[in-house]
Amino acid sequence: MATVRSHDQYNTTIYGMDDRYRGVFGQRDVVFMSAKQAKICRVKNGERVNLIALTPDGKRSSRRMDRLKVVIYPMADRSLVTYFPESNHMLTLDNHDPLSGIPGYKSIPVELEPSN
Repeated sequence: MATVRSHDQYNTTIYGMDDRYRGVFGQRDVVFMSAKQAKICRVKNGERVNLIALTPDGKRSSRRMDRLKVVIYPMADRSLVTYFPESNHMLTLDNHDPLSGIPGYKSIPVELEPSN
């Protein structure tokens, strides 16, 4: 999973709930994915899903985002994108570049499941 900022946002300051860049209005509880990835995950545009962050050894952690709305968006397959800073808690403190110390906001391992 990667994180992005919306149009109405500067760093962690959110000025509005609209993201005209991606056609999302009035909400930020979304997960973007390609149409092909949605088919692989067996979800449809508008459905609600949960994301569970994985540990470095691939096991489920307690870090999660529940009831995110699927938004089909033209992007790379095998990728998911959520908004920053809402998804900050999905990143572990040790997930960063060892040289620069920059957090791995573009490479958070997650698992997706349908939301009840």
